[in-house]
Amino acid sequence: MELDILTPDKKIYSGEIKLVKLPGSSGSFGILKNHAPLISTLEKGQIKVIDMNNDIQLFDVSEGVVEVLNNRIIVLVGSV
Repeated sequence: MELDILTPDKKIYSGEIKLVKLPGSSGSFGILKNHAPLISTLEKGQIKVIDMNNDIQLFDVSEGVVEVLNNRIIVLVGSV
């Protein structure tokens, strides 16, 4: 599953992952491989990424949106 996290200025993460946990507007939620298509708004909070080596990375972000389609996740946030 491929993840890209983007701000208006730059790409802050790009790579293959096992899991991403996002701060959704109605509460946090996780996305695993083969997740159903989804578009959701995000609140200010923390994104947790677990990559293919089980390394964990955390990103504090402002509001944004996420799109999930065909094992590709695109996260657009205002700032990090």
